[in-house]
Amino acid sequence: MNIRSYPNDYLILGAILLLSGFGIVMMYSASSIYAMNEYDDYLYFFLRQTRWLIIGTVLMFLFSQMNYRHLKELAYVLIFFSWIFLIMGYFFKGNNPASRWLVLGGRSWMTTSDFARVSLIIFTAYFVEKNKKYLKDWKFLLFRFTPILGISLVLILFQPDTSTTMIIAAIIMVMLFIAGTDWRYLTGLSIAGVIALILKIMNTPHAMDRFLNWNDKQKVQSLNALGTGGILGSGLGDSIIKNGYLPEAHTDFILPIVGEELGFIGIFILFFLFWFLFTKGLTVVREAPDLFSMFLSFGILISVMIYFLVNAAYVVGFAPTTGLPMPFISYGGSHTIFTFLSMGILLNIARKGRTGTNSYYRGFSYE
Repeated sequence: MNIRSYPNDYLILGAILLLSGFGIVMMYSASSIYAMNEYDDYLYFFLRQTRWLIIGTVLMFLFSQMNYRHLKELAYVLIFFSWIFLIMGYFFKGNNPASRWLVLGGRSWMTTSDFARVSLIIFTAYFVEKNKKYLKDWKFLLFRFTPILGISLVLILFQPDTSTTMIIAAIIMVMLFIAGTDWRYLTGLSIAGVIALILKIMNTPHAMDRFLNWNDKQKVQSLNALGTGGILGSGLGDSIIKNGYLPEAHTDFILPIVGEELGFIGIFILFFLFWFLFTKGLTVVREAPDLFSMFLSFGILISVMIYFLVNAAYVVGFAPTTGLPMPFISYGGSHTIFTFLSMGILLNIARKGRTGTNSYYRGFSYE
């Protein structure tokens, strides 16, 4: 049976499950020795990640069944609560030096910027639909959209989390650009953002060090691992670099483990699965039944792809180390849960636009 004959939501779900399966296997391989050394348990990270995958899968199913249109009614509410959580992170951060995690009762409940990212994507999609006629009016955007975006980004920037601020800003800017937003507004917003980031990096020694030293020891070890893997790799579980040469390789530096153990073939499979998810996701965008779902699905899709590409870029030395996880692959509870929740929304939109007969994309214009 031709794969194109399957509904998009089935194909996207298949890609998600394959990526998650690939990720949990590689995460266990990358973390087992470190887990044994630190916690005397080979399965420590594996079991925790499995728990988060189960929670994420349940949320994905629930959000795939709900009507995504209800999110429009919650756009401002979500933004408000994202600010509350971001502010709470400054006061309830436990022993963490940064305010990125909300810690209550001695446990880290979530990375607050993950909630803010999803909330901003939903709000931007809502704003574009509601104010389509005013997207060419830079003064309207300056007073109606910029304050909401600015407050969110500033709260994240001073956690401090410069890389996440840049990524979320990029996601929103791409959404606004595709929506046909006035170029003067986008240009001014970009210039202001770049100036703010430069000033923040210059006043943050840790961020400045990462920016100036792109090819640090981690990058060198990563490239060595990728080169060692060759075409077929050294074999699953047989990585050498994870034996203390690459600290916590199960998090944002998991790609070199894939390359070393599974070789070029493993890297190719991983990139193919993300490419497949992206192309099928674009079909969902084109078949979206309304403007809100069109930009909501686009924002979710772009978010996943930007995180994936940025992670791959800094691992091979094309960008400074950011600490951003690779979706579906890297270890991490908050990012995993919110990624799956977002995929549930995407699946819901895919189901609604399955026939394509009411596709908003076909009649979309910037006028």
